[in-house]
Amino acid sequence: MSPPRLRQLVIAANSLDTADTLKSVLSLGEPFPDPGVAEFGLVNAVFAIGDQFLEVVVPTKDKAPARRFIDRGGEGGYMAIFQTDDMEALRARVDGLGIRRVWSIDLPDISASHLHPADIGGAIVSVDEPRPAGSWRWGGPGWRERSAPGRFTHAVLETPDPDALAQKWGLTFGLTADRQRLFLADSVIYFTEGPADRMTEFGIDIPDADKIMARAVEKDLPVEGRSISIAGITLKLDG
Repeated sequence: MSPPRLRQLVIAANSLDTADTLKSVLSLGEPFPDPGVAEFGLVNAVFAIGDQFLEVVVPTKDKAPARRFIDRGGEGGYMAIFQTDDMEALRARVDGLGIRRVWSIDLPDISASHLHPADIGGAIVSVDEPRPAGSWRWGGPGWRERSAPGRFTHAVLETPDPDALAQKWGLTFGLTADRQRLFLADSVIYFTEGPADRMTEFGIDIPDADKIMARAVEKDLPVEGRSISIAGITLKLDG
């Protein structure tokens, strides 16, 4: 089993206005509204960035897990989706570790398993195996034509015990944590000390970072250096 790729990051927000703001500030293409997320009491917008994806989910039901997430700690980083090249081995690994799979699906073009956030910590984690490897069902039809240039470089998770959480995620993916970091095939996951388990930052290598920062200021978003705060997440621009 090779190191996983980071394919999709998800923000839980109170309104799809967050998606509209991201589209405008980051100059993204049209989003895909996935009707399948209604199963989880959500509406969403999925933006393609390179061959990765930035998703905003908005709860539509009081008992939706995303609603509980927002009520507990506010809007913020909700889910991270990783691509594996060996779903069978990954599922066997997480089952052996006692990490519950709360949702699994096997379709002709993709297999996916959501891991229980109480067991893995930090966020809802999904591990998916698309077929073929470069495809991505969750991006919707024609996502390549709608994709904006860029890529995710990292994600940051806060937790009271960064070493323990880094080790748990490492065991899940068959990786060894290196000083509170996990090096994936194409990005890095950082674990830092904070009051609660929470995904707090997404790193994006994206063209025209100066123009993006200017648009963020026009939208009255909090900015600092090359960082923009929106819906409980810091977007760190590496471009």
